[in-house]
Amino acid sequence: MGMVGAEVRMPLGEPWRVGKRPYGRSALSIAAACLKGFYLHQSSLGINGELGKKLDKSRLPSRVDRRRSFLGHVKSSLPTNALAPKGPHRRHPKMLPDGARERLLETVSAARDRLVVTWLADGGLRVGELCGLHLVDLHLRENAACGECRAPHLHVCHRPGNPNQAEAKSKYPWRVEHGIVTGGLIKRVSPAMVHTYFEYITTEYPRGVGHGMLLVQLHGADAGQPWAPVGARRMLGRAGKRTGLGLVKPHAFRHSFTSAVLDAADGNLLIARDAGGWASAAMGDEVYGHIDVHDPVFDAALRTVWGETK
Repeated sequence: MGMVGAEVRMPLGEPWRVGKRPYGRSALSIAAACLKGFYLHQSSLGINGELGKKLDKSRLPSRVDRRRSFLGHVKSSLPTNALAPKGPHRRHPKMLPDGARERLLETVSAARDRLVVTWLADGGLRVGELCGLHLVDLHLRENAACGECRAPHLHVCHRPGNPNQAEAKSKYPWRVEHGIVTGGLIKRVSPAMVHTYFEYITTEYPRGVGHGMLLVQLHGADAGQPWAPVGARRMLGRAGKRTGLGLVKPHAFRHSFTSAVLDAADGNLLIARDAGGWASAAMGDEVYGHIDVHDPVFDAALRTVWGETK
């Protein structure tokens, strides 16, 4: 499959189909389907049954499958083909340049700004979600009282009435009971996120703040007031220009995070969707269902993105 797709060069350095256009993705998928059918037929005849078992797999139907298949809404599974081309995942054209996170952290001077860079990079948060966080949403210790996630995490809650007009795009149901937030969109947090939080809270967060929001203005007449998303965007824009990265936008962190999770999870769209909080799965609806945030593969993918594993 690699040779006919011109991904594998022969001993003399030339593609197998010299002088001819290599098979495209559709042609490779058709060839893979024929090849799989051949192997399954051989397996049914008692030849290489182990290979037949490996190829006889199924997957959950995607939204596209349901739309184009007759009576697709009643299907619970569809065949999958390990021989079909995986292909490189589409990279969003506006992702962060390589090394942008490290250069930005070296440039910004405030602990709050280091928190913003770290949380956007490691959490895959939207800027509205980040600026809309309240302190009660953060459960940064293991086995938090909410009982919904054993690992350190946060709850992204849709609050349209925030004083800084920041609100989460996701509208999952949530509530506060006895001062403990439950529900919302639960997102795991990295050790670096926890570290920058405590640095910010212990060095810059003002005392006597009544609004309870995480990010606040640090200087000027509005010091202590909730920090609006436009402030975070401007801070990142200025830092990007100082480092020579050009205009850095908060959403670029989100695309880079999702791309990194896809690489770490071997292209598992379900893990990428739940790690980034996407509503659909071509970042989301390619597969229905939810990953357990304690799933070993999910955990390993996040720790790889966070730089905790080799």
